[in-house]
Amino acid sequence: MFTKQLVHNKEIMSIKIAVIGLGYVGLPLARLFATKFPVIGFDINGQRISELNNGIDLTLEVEEDLLKSVLVNKPSNEIGLYCSNQLVDIADCNYYIVTVPTPVDKHNKPDLTPLYKASETVAKVLKKGDIVIYESTVYPGVTEEECVPVLEKMSGLKFNEDFFAGYSPERINPGDKEHTVEKILKVTAGSTPEIGKKVDALYNSVVTAGTHLAPTIKVAEAAKVIENSQRDINIAFVNELAKIFNILEIDTKAVLEAAGTKWNFLPFKPGLVGGHCIGVDPYYLAQKALEAGYHPEIILAGRRMNDSMGEYVASQVVKLMIKKEIVLHEAKLLLLGVTFKENCPDVRNTKIVDIVHALKGYGINITIYDPWAKPEEVKHEYGIETTQVLPNSKFDAVILGVAHKEFAALDLKSLTKDSNVIYDVKGFLSDVVDGRL
Repeated sequence: MFTKQLVHNKEIMSIKIAVIGLGYVGLPLARLFATKFPVIGFDINGQRISELNNGIDLTLEVEEDLLKSVLVNKPSNEIGLYCSNQLVDIADCNYYIVTVPTPVDKHNKPDLTPLYKASETVAKVLKKGDIVIYESTVYPGVTEEECVPVLEKMSGLKFNEDFFAGYSPERINPGDKEHTVEKILKVTAGSTPEIGKKVDALYNSVVTAGTHLAPTIKVAEAAKVIENSQRDINIAFVNELAKIFNILEIDTKAVLEAAGTKWNFLPFKPGLVGGHCIGVDPYYLAQKALEAGYHPEIILAGRRMNDSMGEYVASQVVKLMIKKEIVLHEAKLLLLGVTFKENCPDVRNTKIVDIVHALKGYGINITIYDPWAKPEEVKHEYGIETTQVLPNSKFDAVILGVAHKEFAALDLKSLTKDSNVIYDVKGFLSDVVDGRL
């Protein structure tokens, strides 16, 4: 027993980690590992690297003091984090953790390009005995059937003989300061039983919530992709309820509150489903099912329902404006929020843009105010103008699209004209609204 523990301690002490991709997932993970191991955070964005080495995280996931507490001035074998875009700096690492995005294309097909490129990067420095762990959300089989062949081809090494693979799906919730990476139980897996134990031990050394070792990488991949698919389907159900109850002139919020008094009723709310997880991951599972010859009815029906909600919100606002005899052409509308969720600067796959496009079709002039979103980023991603300064103007209509904490103190009546429409997408405002989901 003593000998085994001694060997384990020596293995832990010899670990040097490279985290590939320093976004919403990679940076918090790199910071956490850097409290116990030498860590090189690798990203191809030179500006991002410069900011991080100065303790600045523009995603706001890691506070400046916390980030600076683990930063070191140069790559070394000492405990701490050094960020780099130079391949040579990760050459002597023995654990490579890939945390790049896994988006879908304009046809909602999985786009594995970032994973392929990250795998090519790792393959250039891969050595015998190294372990490559993937955290990116994928469909079952991607790690071993898509990524490993890239590693083998470019490195010339043999899988499960010269190098090994692991999978530990990310569970980061952007903007959530309570459920941080170390407080969320981690699913782990390895390409062999022995490697599975090593991967599990690595994460267990820093994740205080503990770990769950899955029997295979495919099981871990499948577990991750159904987490968000399940949530997507549940939200789709309450979105459909919202549409039905709106027709029946019944308050959806009141119905859900009443039903929620039963102990096993799940507390989901209607809303827009965007972001890099819930609005994307179901398409990964659907793609794999289709490849296997099965057409997933419920998963895709849920996606269709949730993808329709931006246009639905716009149509409801337009109906309310017409009822109040507001002339739509050249009407002024204030849209509060453009990020995909509250209290977070992340604008990836935000469904607010669906509302914007639908309203512009009516000739409505839209002003978008979001104190969290960077206007240049929104402009680059969607070609939409936004502002971080509250406009000093009067509007014909206001839509609360994102429940940022700053919006709770707004006097919306002071921002609107006498005959106005206030629509609450998030159920965030008081009952003095003209409409809500």
